[in-house]
Amino acid sequence: MNVLELLKICDNLKHLKRTGWTKFKIDEPETVACHMYRMAVLSMALEGQIPGLDVNRCVRMSLVHDIAEAIVGDITPHCGVTEEDKHSLEHKAMQKIATYLPAETGEDWVQLWREYEGRTTKEAQVVFHLDKFDMIAQAFDYEQKYDVDLSQFFSSTVGKFTMAPFTAWDRELRERRQQWIDSKAA
Repeated sequence: MNVLELLKICDNLKHLKRTGWTKFKIDEPETVACHMYRMAVLSMALEGQIPGLDVNRCVRMSLVHDIAEAIVGDITPHCGVTEEDKHSLEHKAMQKIATYLPAETGEDWVQLWREYEGRTTKEAQVVFHLDKFDMIAQAFDYEQKYDVDLSQFFSSTVGKFTMAPFTAWDRELRERRQQWIDSKAA
């Protein structure tokens, strides 16, 4: 195990600001590590909420789903990189990160990342929902804090929430956001 290289990966994530927020010039935007941490906490909160869900797998997947960004950066749809190229870059980064770990652990992390990317399991679908929900929850926090319009993040997730409890969470968040918008206009 190469713990010092692994720590560099973690350090990169602690300081890598999420691209979407920097494009909107958000003061002190969350980092990729912050985002992954919130997703892991939300994963733990799902214990007993979704029948048959392996919450531990969701926590682990949440903590590695964006880890390749420590090497390739936070590539968004607005960065001019195709989905295929993004996937290839991240796959190579995952393979490199895996070399810093004991072989079995590295293989597990790569498999968790592939599972997330493919949305092939219930856990991967849940983590995908957590990823999108955390993004819009963060957008609403920033809208209130900085009085900025981040509607594009909400627009990009319309129809993306297809399973409980995320459909209810999405509905509640959008209702609260609308109430906040209405109160500002009054």
